[in-house]
Order: sequence, then C-alpha cells, then structure tokens
Amino acid sequence: MADTKVFIVDDSAVVRQVLTGLLDSLPGIKVIGSAPDPIFALARMEKEWPDVIVLDIEMPRMDGITFLRKLMQEHPTPVVICSTLTAKGAEVTMQAMSAGAVDIITKPTVNLKGFLQDSKTLLADAIKAAAHARVKKMPTAPDKPHLGIQPKLTADSVIAPSTLTAMAETTDRVVAIGTSTGGTQALEYILTRLPRTTPGIVVVQHMPEAFTAAFAQRLNSLSQITVKEAEQDDRVIPGLALIAPGGRHMLLRRSGAQYRVEIKDGPLVTRHRPSVDVLFRSTAQAAGKNALGIIMTGMGDDGARGLKELHDTGALTVAQDEASCVVYGMPKEAVKLGATDGELPLSAIPDLIIQSPNRSKFLKG
Repeated sequence: MADTKVFIVDDSAVVRQVLTGLLDSLPGIKVIGSAPDPIFALARMEKEWPDVIVLDIEMPRMDGITFLRKLMQEHPTPVVICSTLTAKGAEVTMQAMSAGAVDIITKPTVNLKGFLQDSKTLLADAIKAAAHARVKKMPTAPDKPHLGIQPKLTADSVIAPSTLTAMAETTDRVVAIGTSTGGTQALEYILTRLPRTTPGIVVVQHMPEAFTAAFAQRLNSLSQITVKEAEQDDRVIPGLALIAPGGRHMLLRRSGAQYRVEIKDGPLVTRHRPSVDVLFRSTAQAAGKNALGIIMTGMGDDGARGLKELHDTGALTVAQDEASCVVYGMPKEAVKLGATDGELPLSAIPDLIIQSPNRSKFLKG
C-alpha cells in the first residue's frame, strides 16, 4: 500500500522541521514538502499533490482559513489544522473546521519541540484519519508498527460495568451522541435543525482541550437550542445540548427524577479523553431504554462497545450511514458488533431526535 503523502504549511521553520522529522519516522507516511505560507505551498503542490495537508492558521500573505476555503472550492483535500492552543486560536480554528478541515493538532506557545516529539500517537491518528476522510467540494463563500503508542484501555478504567437490570421506560428522554473526525460539521448540521422542545442531548466529540468551549459557543450562536460546554452537575434538560470538555470524560448520571452529567479525569479510553464508550456506558446505566444513542462519523472504534451496552438495555441505537460519513470507522465498528438497530443518513438524524421514537416503533417504521 502506498505511503500517505503529507504537505506541511506553517510559517515556523521549527515546526516544519520537527513535524517533517516526526511524520517521516512513522511508517506509511511520507512528507513530500513544506512551505512557510499558502502561496508557496500552492506552487510546490502543483508538482505533486498530497493526500493530506497539515495547515497552520496565522501565516503571512494568506491566512490558513482563506487558503482552506479556496482549497475546498477548487481542489478538496483532507486538511489537519495545526494551531496554537489559545482561546483566540480555538475560535479561529472552529471557523476552519466549519470550512472543511477534518482534524485538529494543538501546538502550545512554549516547549513546542518537546510537545510535538511527545505527540506521535496524536500525529499518527490524525494523519491516518485524514487520509481516510472523504472530503467534499464546499460551495462558494497500511497499519503501522508500534511507535511509543500507549495501551488501548476500555471504559472499565473509568466506569465499572453494571449488572443491574435496565430501569423502566419513562417519557423522560435523553439523547447521547458520539463522533470524531468529520463530527464538527455533522453536529452543526444536526443541532442547528433542532427545536427548543428537543430532548436533552449529551455529546462527546473528540477534540482537544480549549477547543470544545469555542465549538459549543459557535453551535450555540447558530442553533435554536442552547449548546454549552458541559460542567460538573449540569442538568440534562429539553432544549439543551452539553458538549463534553476536551481532555475530560463525561458521564450521564441519574439523580432522582433528573439527569445530570459528571465531569471527571481519568486515563485515555480507546485512546481518547473524552471517550464515547464512557458516555454510552454511563447512559446505559443511568437511562437505559429511555435513551437514544447515535454514533457518527469518526476513525477507530471508540463508542462501539458502549453503544452495544446501551442497545442491550432496550434503547434505540443508530449509526450514521457510510455514504454521509467523512470517515466510516466508528459507525462501521458499531454495526459489526451488533450495537445498532439501523443506519441513517445524516439528513435523517435531526428528525429522528425530534420524534424520539422507541425501539419497537423504529423497527416497525
């Protein structure tokens, strides 16, 4: 299988040098060039077009967002954003994600070289996911050897399995959504189409720290429902979507007649924090058949086992279909595991959430 060809666009010579060395050390990845700004990049990429572009935001002559929009209109190519970890950078990066970027690598303002050298797993996963992404034209306006990759933990490391029988079905519904690569655009599509009467929603979107707050704020500004980054003990209520904070797990808990979220630290689960498996397992325990579980576009298998546990309580569980996914990885693994009652295109998911049918009605319908 041919190597994934990567081109790096960053005005920092240090970043270009370090990223080139790290990516070239990963089997199956080949850096074919780099440039300090998009103008130079376009000229060099015409000679050999890459499979994936690693792109900075703030650069001379042409900023990364302008370049990304131009790219997605004229030559759609998977793009991984490599952006400074600041509140301002997070807001701008969210604009880049909405413009078609498929993933984010954060770079700190200090100890940049050390951070990048410690991020082989992050880099490998981001490039691999981007290489599999199916990017679409935007309207105008092989497996690699082990390289210091950490053990892949399950949800057991954060929340113990339950042997309790699922709670009785009630009219108090909750929707749990898990997604990764391509999920920022997919979530924007869904949440901006929901009315204020929508059941309470809890979401895990794989995203670094400091970006989830900006992401939630952006969605909140576009949606009828309220969208916010989740905080400890936030209530899950109709008309509200809670986004798990980057770098921390989110669990659903039941307190009397109310659903609340617990935000906690813990190890990476299926190499992610927050983890979809953790959210889905806790939803199975707290809500059972009163939940609707949805797994969407993303690389890997995070969420598949947790969704199976939710499915086995009698909850309705659905996967986004392959045709509408940017990366059909997480939904595919859930379907293979028998964790879903069916697959739906992205366009049908808002209506599913609004109707909030139970499993028997969905299967009949």
